[in-house]
Amino acid sequence: MRLRIEGGLVVTMDASGRVLDPGVVEVEDGRIAHVGPEPSAEEAEARSAAGLIVVPGLVNTHCHLSQQLGRGLADDVDLLTWLRGRIWPYEAALSEEDVEVSALACAVEQIRNGVTTIADPGGQHVDGAGRGLERAGIRGFLGRSTMDEPEGVPESRRESTEETLAVQDELAARWDGAADGRLRFSYTLRTIFNCSDELIEGSVERARSLGTPLQMHIAEIEAENEHTKATRGTTTVRHLSNLGVLGPWFLGAHAVWLEDEEISLLAESGAAVSHNLASNLRVLGMPRVADMLDAGVLVALGTDGAPANNRMSLIDELWAATLLQKGMRLDPTVLDARTAFAMVTRNGARALGIDHEIGSLEAGKAADLVLVDPRTVNMTPVHDAVSALVTSMKSENVNSVMCAGRWLLEEGQITVLDERELLAETQERAEAVARRAEVRT
Repeated sequence: MRLRIEGGLVVTMDASGRVLDPGVVEVEDGRIAHVGPEPSAEEAEARSAAGLIVVPGLVNTHCHLSQQLGRGLADDVDLLTWLRGRIWPYEAALSEEDVEVSALACAVEQIRNGVTTIADPGGQHVDGAGRGLERAGIRGFLGRSTMDEPEGVPESRRESTEETLAVQDELAARWDGAADGRLRFSYTLRTIFNCSDELIEGSVERARSLGTPLQMHIAEIEAENEHTKATRGTTTVRHLSNLGVLGPWFLGAHAVWLEDEEISLLAESGAAVSHNLASNLRVLGMPRVADMLDAGVLVALGTDGAPANNRMSLIDELWAATLLQKGMRLDPTVLDARTAFAMVTRNGARALGIDHEIGSLEAGKAADLVLVDPRTVNMTPVHDAVSALVTSMKSENVNSVMCAGRWLLEEGQITVLDERELLAETQERAEAVARRAEVRT
């Protein structure tokens, strides 16, 4: 039967920015059937949202599913130590079953933060990650950590260009469109330190053919640009532009060390950037997000992976991202609440090429939505709902989460699994992986 969510304040995030107070959202067969100030004439089961705020499901555009068991294993070190001394040994020690639990735990944390769509920019044992997301009921893009140049890479992870592309082709055939279309496959490139031009060009060709984004970590540290100059003759973003890689199909993560011309190249090509504030500040630097927005770059938000962030809350990222840019510019008008909230809804969906399906509450789109309860001391009073969502909301304000018409979190309770059992297994497996990897904090 059609479900009618009524009596709440509805932040649609549609093109006109409608806010309905009160408003009605009706769901049928996993899709939004009606949004408006009044109910439709159709018979429906009513659910009161009185006192709540109804928003689109949030979109996390950069979230390493296989890294959840590594939370806390790589604190207070530089990027190359983080990567080569901690994360690659950790990842090499993972089993497929470890990754399934890691992805499941990651998905549950995302659900509790109002996220209904995750884009994995590259992990291990994609089959395990896929099973984890399928069980969690969330929407996601699966990706494999892709490298074909061996510097610093554990022996067990080394592959030729042909091998790594062939494995991804098999995964794409198996997972793209799985779970009734909730899961897609995305070709991914780890970093230009470990990816040849042949791999980059082969990946973008496949991504465009599949119709999913090509994800890549770009311009993370100054040393990356120096490496690219030494090996390719110019900086990372310029080199990607020269290869014809940049375009609406390209999603670059971090993009911290950019020059003005490179920002213009991203904007002119239609490429998107996933801004990950916490991991950037810990090991990378301060990205020029306000400058990117001014230039017309499509910017979305992500959490990165647990060892780079520790608190995997897109809600925290949303709040902090606005503060950093205001401070960098010494201008309180920079990255206002509506622009920021679009980054985790409508623009996040655009960055993944699925804004026709999610990102706003509109009839015909997938029923991915969140009920936010602002009746807590940190969020009350509410004068402007969108501003409150950006500046005051915390994970505890997320009351219920629906993806594809199914409640994954209902009135504070995870509905898809026993959360206590999952947490116990997560701790046990995390300790075992750290021992096998011989990673010490």
